[in-house]
Amino acid sequence: MSRVAGTKLISDMGFSSEWLDLREPADHAARDKGLLSAAIGFAGPDAIVVDLGSGTGSTARAFRHDACTNWRWRFVDGDTDLLAVASSRHSNSEIHVMDLKNVDDLPLKDASLVTASALLDLMPNEWVCKLAKRLSATATPFYAALNYNGYMNWSPELQTDEEIKLSFNRHQKTDKGIGLATGPDSARVQEQLFGEYGFDVTLRDSPWVLGQDQAALQTQLNKGVADAADEIGNSAAREWLSERAGRQYDARLVVGHTDVLAIPRPYGRD
Repeated sequence: MSRVAGTKLISDMGFSSEWLDLREPADHAARDKGLLSAAIGFAGPDAIVVDLGSGTGSTARAFRHDACTNWRWRFVDGDTDLLAVASSRHSNSEIHVMDLKNVDDLPLKDASLVTASALLDLMPNEWVCKLAKRLSATATPFYAALNYNGYMNWSPELQTDEEIKLSFNRHQKTDKGIGLATGPDSARVQEQLFGEYGFDVTLRDSPWVLGQDQAALQTQLNKGVADAADEIGNSAAREWLSERAGRQYDARLVVGHTDVLAIPRPYGRD
């Protein structure tokens, strides 16, 4: 799922390090381990890895493995505070403070692997297409984890759950300041466009499964869902959130994500 609920513009995300730290254990547990291992193998032992929308560097921490000891991370984000945290947590790294909108400006030179987490569902088709084209030109693998895929299931159920989810999914596809976002279609869009540019693309499910021990994360996520549904015009959103708040300590929530790994074939499209 995009950083919280997709209610902020790309140019003004405003995500706190506290929120990113709260969701990090769920993110790491959800990632498909096979696809993560495959990305490590394709990058190689002395990789330069460019992480787009890196926040505090959670993606780098997901790659903690003996095979990644000598990796050098290049963190790219528009938030100087988050990048300062990332730099403090990862000594073998460099930071780039920049807007992600312009694919041509991204610092991808000499990259062995480009990564992103909970980012591409915020981006429009055109942005994904430009990224695929640029990575094709240098035959650079791409790993994008935790793309929200439109699935949410709460237990115990409320009568308005489906209505709220549909409103949220509509909001996920609105303009985040760069064009209409791919939203729940993100993984499918990546599969299509990277495939067209000469990549072999693999998709794997990576759902959040949140139980009672993650009530704080559920609370923040439900608020973001309600905010988005309310913004799209769903008048039931506030009442739904109030009902959900009364059940948060015995609730279970599954949020669907899809991980994507795109590996360039020997000959991509010109």
